Amino acid sequence: MLVSTKKVQNTHILKSLPELHRSLMDIAGLMNRPERDAQLLELAGLTLERALFPLLVGIERRGPIGVVELADGIGRDYTTVSRQVARLEQLGLVERRPLPTDKRVREAIITAKGKAATDALDKAREKMAVSLLKDWTREDFDQLVRLMRMFADSIAAAPAQEG
Repeated sequence: MLVSTKKVQNTHILKSLPELHRSLMDIAGLMNRPERDAQLLELAGLTLERALFPLLVGIERRGPIGVVELADGIGRDYTTVSRQVARLEQLGLVERRPLPTDKRVREAIITAKGKAATDALDKAREKMAVSLLKDWTREDFDQLVRLMRMFADSIAAAPAQEG
């Protein structure tokens, strides 16, 4: 199958943007439902508080990471994230250590116990995804992955717009 390299025209973007926005809002809403989180945690065999596991995964994927950067990355308040990371540390899932370049700043890093928990979450997420996508063609799935990466990269590269 040939993929067109022709750029999208503004008129087409403006016409389709509401549907894209609705789709993204639907996905975000569905992915953030408490019952979905509970199902994922149960499938992973974890009894972790729902609010903590996205932080744990974020630290595993992007760590070592400072709390401010982690909070910015998930759109939560720094003080809330700081308390939640402290809770993860109490549970032995992460450890916090001074930043090598600035001892005043502490970064979070995953522990072996935390890595085992994120591995279990990954396996549970894989099982859920395989079930959801079982009727998709390989081409459709590959296009989804490629286009989502392209969209995420475009958002990340875009300068912040002043209101």
